[in-house]
Amino acid sequence: MSSRPELQAPPEIFYNDAESRKYTSSSRIMEIQAKLSERALELLALPDDGVPRLMLDIGCGSGLSGETLSDSGHQWIGLDISQSMLNVALEREVEGDLLLADMGQGLGLRPGVIDGAISISAVQWLCNADKKSHEPRLRLKAFFGSLYRCLARGARAVLQVYPENIAQRELILGFAMRAGFAGGVVVDYPHSSKSRKEYLVLTCGPPSVSTALPSGKNEDGEDWSDEDSEDEENQTVCISERHRPRKKLKLTKKTKGRQWVLNKKEQKRRKGDVVPADSKYTARKRKARF
Repeated sequence: MSSRPELQAPPEIFYNDAESRKYTSSSRIMEIQAKLSERALELLALPDDGVPRLMLDIGCGSGLSGETLSDSGHQWIGLDISQSMLNVALEREVEGDLLLADMGQGLGLRPGVIDGAISISAVQWLCNADKKSHEPRLRLKAFFGSLYRCLARGARAVLQVYPENIAQRELILGFAMRAGFAGGVVVDYPHSSKSRKEYLVLTCGPPSVSTALPSGKNEDGEDWSDEDSEDEENQTVCISERHRPRKKLKLTKKTKGRQWVLNKKEQKRRKGDVVPADSKYTARKRKARF
């Protein structure tokens, strides 16, 4: 069986009471979650003015990533689909407000109230159809659309993901761009199979907002750019502006003229249908304005 939890069972089933407590009590997982959350907070690039922000933790689980937000002096709202995970978070008395919700159905928050959002190892779950009613594309569309609306203009969302392949990465990024975000994927430790981490760094707002993508880190902890890599899979995907494909105009479209309309009307008369009488206005194209 695959080691990827999203391929074994839906999140609300996989993270039952036993798995939730096992996950939260693991010192290794706690250390990994802390590092990922700190890196996500770093990529958010919040103003260093000492003012606490209202943050959103998507897929907050038992509140491990939320503790990083609390330690940084921010207030936060945590959202998760697993009741068992949220019960553990309540037992641990985390400082954030907790919501039981499915991010694939939209976030349901007021527009423009969130100053920044993070998500650790959660968004890739949307790429799976766990129920007959689940369509990954519709769920990604609902998630990114609602995320864009609830963020303040100029705010960032940093989503740490484990895409199964390049196609899944492009699927997630594509729906983020369609929702209106600018940004791309930042890859840390690109040449390490175990340490490699991908962060979807998104900026909410028009292209005039600064959307420069941060650099990833290499094995030495130093910044690196995608120009240093010859491997296509390791390269950072950067889209600074959203470019939505325009519909192609059909230049060879044949218009249905007067004779075609008269023939159709005659066919209906033979069938006994009631058809308006022919006149000089039959099949005449109406002007754009009255």
